[in-house]
Amino acid sequence: MTVVSDVSETIAGLRREVCALHEQLVRYQLVVWTAGNVSARVPGHDLMVIKPSGVDYDALTPENMVVCDLQGRVVEGDHAPSSDTEAQAYVYRHLPHVGGVVHTHSSYAVAWAARAEPIPCVTTMCADEFGGDIPVGPFAIIGDDSIGRGIVDTLRESRSPAVLMQNHGVFAIGPNAKAAVKAAVMCEDVARSVHLARQLGDPVPIDRRHVDALHDRYQNAYGQH
Repeated sequence: MTVVSDVSETIAGLRREVCALHEQLVRYQLVVWTAGNVSARVPGHDLMVIKPSGVDYDALTPENMVVCDLQGRVVEGDHAPSSDTEAQAYVYRHLPHVGGVVHTHSSYAVAWAARAEPIPCVTTMCADEFGGDIPVGPFAIIGDDSIGRGIVDTLRESRSPAVLMQNHGVFAIGPNAKAAVKAAVMCEDVARSVHLARQLGDPVPIDRRHVDALHDRYQNAYGQH
């Protein structure tokens, strides 16, 4: 099955973008070997573009990104899609504001996930990006939509764009794939900083009103608009 011509140009652009964003996972040391993935929703269509399963990062090309529908079925591509495809398709079906999903096994965040412990909001960066603690989702088996259900149930009522899936790793979401990658990068940075702080003693919580103000400023006023 091939996609219809009216979306082919959009998909071609997303193939290039998703492929290039995988380089950022390597650059920021969020993945090893072939683990991890980036996906993007095809705007206006029940389709997504995702990394192929088990392909070396050095071998990724726009052409071997896989197009799937939002049930996780391959629509276009010569490779099997990521083992997280059904989970991420579930996220796209149930969180319509999400345009990108990223999965990483970054070391410090995985350490928190292995303890099933949320990362407390004790730094301004955590307040800025996550609006509070980075939450933990339930343990779930890889290969179907169970992880997706855990992501949606955990993040539906949260300001955080990232969740630590218990005993597993990070899943980050965003309005587009680049924003999701950014959230994954910042999640690892916060996980590392708070871990180091705990080696020195008990980190000092940030008052909720300051968390709210920091989050609002960063989301709505920071940067170029």
